Amino acid sequence: MLNLSRGLRLQGLALAVLIGCSGAAFAQSAPAPSREHFAPKGWEGSYHGLHYSPVVKIGDRVIVSGIPAMEGADDEARARWVFEQLEAHLRSAGASLADVVELQSFHVATDHAEFRRRMDPVLKVHREFFKDHYPAWTAVATPGLFSKDASFELRAEAVIGSGSRPKAEIAKPAGP
Repeated sequence: MLNLSRGLRLQGLALAVLIGCSGAAFAQSAPAPSREHFAPKGWEGSYHGLHYSPVVKIGDRVIVSGIPAMEGADDEARARWVFEQLEAHLRSAGASLADVVELQSFHVATDHAEFRRRMDPVLKVHREFFKDHYPAWTAVATPGLFSKDASFELRAEAVIGSGSRPKAEIAKPAGP
């Protein structure tokens, strides 16, 4: 019985070594994903002057740098402009709003009440652009942004094609 047990252990060890070696060979032979940099029309200065990429595409993953809310007569108009710019940024890399899986927004506010007040127009516009299958979203209050006159900034991540067959089986909460 002792020899049979030792034989099984040796077979298991040989199998583990074989699997480990084949996994390492596969990892070495898999090509690295490409990395492409994009700047939608009007954003070229970000890349050449400020030395950051407005959009980076790694394989099917698209990362959009923060877009400051700079254009518009009021907070709602500035929010709409930001989401329109987000569409253009995504399009430059072959993605769409439907492919967005995560948003991060940074809002200039000195306290929680101001933060909530500044979020209201952004939430309204967000509902216009994301009607269902919402991305994950983290909103942060901050005392200031790089773009001095911006009330908020929005960054995003997308996975190309992920919006073609979204699935959300989340029950609605019971009414009041």
